[in-house]
Amino acid sequence: MASPVCLIVNPAAGGGKSGRLGPELERTMRGHGLAVRRVETRDLQHARELALEAAGLGETVVALSGDGMIGAIADALRSVPGAMLGVLPGGRGNDFARVLGISNDPQAACATIAEGLPRPVDMGEVAGRAFVGIASAGFDSDANRIANEAPAWLGGLVYAYGALRALASWRPATFEIELDPPGERHTFTGYSIGTANSKAYGGGMYAAPGALLDDGLLEVVTMEHMSRWRFLTSVLPRVFKGTHVELPAVRVFRAAEVTISADRPFTMYADGDPIGELPVRVRAVKGAVNVIVPLEGPAEPAFAAPHPAAARGPDGAAAAAGSRSDDSAVSR
Repeated sequence: MASPVCLIVNPAAGGGKSGRLGPELERTMRGHGLAVRRVETRDLQHARELALEAAGLGETVVALSGDGMIGAIADALRSVPGAMLGVLPGGRGNDFARVLGISNDPQAACATIAEGLPRPVDMGEVAGRAFVGIASAGFDSDANRIANEAPAWLGGLVYAYGALRALASWRPATFEIELDPPGERHTFTGYSIGTANSKAYGGGMYAAPGALLDDGLLEVVTMEHMSRWRFLTSVLPRVFKGTHVELPAVRVFRAAEVTISADRPFTMYADGDPIGELPVRVRAVKGAVNVIVPLEGPAEPAFAAPHPAAARGPDGAAAAAGSRSDDSAVSR
């Protein structure tokens, strides 16, 4: 029997935009032939509880929010065999949807819920808590904190605002990483360390352009010391295209697990929210959650392998879109 949809709305996301859009998107999905139940969440813990309840009822969980709540819901759903997650961009950054090739227009994104196909997606994990995007510390810790405290009217500019404010008072830190412990160690003085499950964060910053969502690995990106002026004029403009990784001060490693420490305290942030205090151990969790994705992927591939349905060609893909298994189907 095909599953109905539970639309979980974060009414505060996007400066309140998600709350205003909730009823309209419920109607849009019903127009696609989906059976929809809409609920609003109070906070991340409540979102987890709602997601687990919905999955237990056999519903497909669709999140209308920013990456923070989407990551929290995905973390909860990974404990439920056969659970499925749909994503509607409702926050300020919407980087997970961007990387998956889901439209940034929530109305258009409803079509992915109705017509897309589920596929297993990796997550990262810190101290038992999982994230969908990028976990980072150092300069990023200061920038994330400032961005989270910034006024809602800044919208997507909040991340650039956070970076500029953090840069004004930044002083270099010394970090140590160990790849796939016990393994290769690196020590460097500089700005930040990022462990990337996905490519982007901060509203379109492609911090880890080579990261893939199905390879069971994290892309570990280090930013070594340079002057603030060079960081401002060379790194920040390039990160929106991902070309900063070509700079000598940026190094990229790949590992299934990494430990990170620093010479002073830092909070690690993931999907825009605090997830741990250094020192931390971050690991990749392969195929942690099933996410509904467009059959036609984004321009920059998010996965190492094509979707199995896409590999069968147009006729096979169309047949797959219309005949999901009982475990993964969304009712039309």
